[in-house]
Amino acid sequence: MESPDESRRVLIVDDEQAIREMLHCFFETKGYGTQTAGGAEEALNLIGAERPHLVVLDLRLPGMGGLDALKRIKQLSPPIPVLLMTGYGGVDSAVAAMKLGAEDYLTKPLKLNELLRAVERALDDRVRALASPGSDSNGPLCDLMGKSPPISRVYELVEQVAQTDFTVVLSGETGTGKTLVARAIHNASRRASERFVRVDCGSIPDTLIESELFGHERGAFTGADRRNEGYFEKASRGTLFLDEIANLSSAMMRKLLCALEERRIYRIGGQEPIDVDIRVIAASNQDLGQLVEEGHFRRDLFHRLNEFTIEIPPLRQRKEDIPFLADRFIRLANAELGKSVRGLSPESLESLTRRDWPGNVRELRNLMKRAVLVSDGLIQPDHLQAASTNGTPPAPAEPEPQASPDLLMGQWSLKDITREAVRHVEQRVIAAVLSQTHGNKSKAARLLHVDYKTLYYKAKEFGY
Repeated sequence: MESPDESRRVLIVDDEQAIREMLHCFFETKGYGTQTAGGAEEALNLIGAERPHLVVLDLRLPGMGGLDALKRIKQLSPPIPVLLMTGYGGVDSAVAAMKLGAEDYLTKPLKLNELLRAVERALDDRVRALASPGSDSNGPLCDLMGKSPPISRVYELVEQVAQTDFTVVLSGETGTGKTLVARAIHNASRRASERFVRVDCGSIPDTLIESELFGHERGAFTGADRRNEGYFEKASRGTLFLDEIANLSSAMMRKLLCALEERRIYRIGGQEPIDVDIRVIAASNQDLGQLVEEGHFRRDLFHRLNEFTIEIPPLRQRKEDIPFLADRFIRLANAELGKSVRGLSPESLESLTRRDWPGNVRELRNLMKRAVLVSDGLIQPDHLQAASTNGTPPAPAEPEPQASPDLLMGQWSLKDITREAVRHVEQRVIAAVLSQTHGNKSKAARLLHVDYKTLYYKAKEFGY
């Protein structure tokens, strides 16, 4: 079992003791620090005193209900991400809670792997929000991404297109900073005072994506007990950012094309058209033009979206930005972990510039955070080595004749050893295949004979 990481402390709020204990044990085995509360008042007291990094909140609680608790949590500490658990009220009540500031929701009975991924995504978003003074996503791009010639060209293109209403396609490998560029376009546009709404098309189930984009009327389907606005309406007069758009089904692509052409939508179950005034930015870690030629993306939608394209270079093509980015992520990690690491040794910096970075800037950020955790002064190559393996015992390339002393002393159970060995092999294989495909997850998934979403979440777990 991993030692609890007090820089990742989760507060579990549920009135059922069995669920609290089960989730407590689950998160402890994953290396998270945990606290539990049986009701909203107890949870609010803990938040006021302890400041957890994330709250997992049951929507149905005795006394003060989950929605009221959510409001109070956001008033008490707005940056804390809140994930909703609900076995009641279906999707609508959870979506209503998300309008109040919840980051995500899951339905009971819980699938623990999905819960873990949701927690990791929320904490990852929280880290990005802390990455610079004020807001990571609202500062000048040169303060966030570097000043190398390839990335400076991106700034020029952003400046050219921002004041127009052109639909923009952002193309780049996973982890290159497409969301930052999309926000920069919005912040420099005439729509900057309105909402920027990001939709991760790869993380929303096919059964929910139409409702999430276009909304639904009360009674449109089982569990739709109230009207719900979709992301198109939420982004009205602002910017709608469709991230990983290549993951949409062909049927959804057709409906999206109609919405973009007509600038109007129909809620599911609705008869009246709703006019929308939005600027659309789409992003993909795959070449949409190539996907069109392969028959995996609608040609008419591609031409509708492709009014202006910005290619975001991978980190291996702008390694002169690595010192700046590494220093920035070290400062971020120091602030989050309460440490005072001074920076990188020359040997460590040289080691970073030799890497291929299949996970791009996201991989560098995660590596620096782990390196800060294991370092007390200057980050040395051995700190990077420890951070690269997440502090877990590496699996040997071939069977060794003798077990290590740690294993003989009984510090790891057979189950723990097997799990970590499999995890380490997965990490090495995925890194190698992503390097071979230059970060293209769809190609990597085909080479590994797994579905895209499985590879997507595995790669995100490893920081690629």
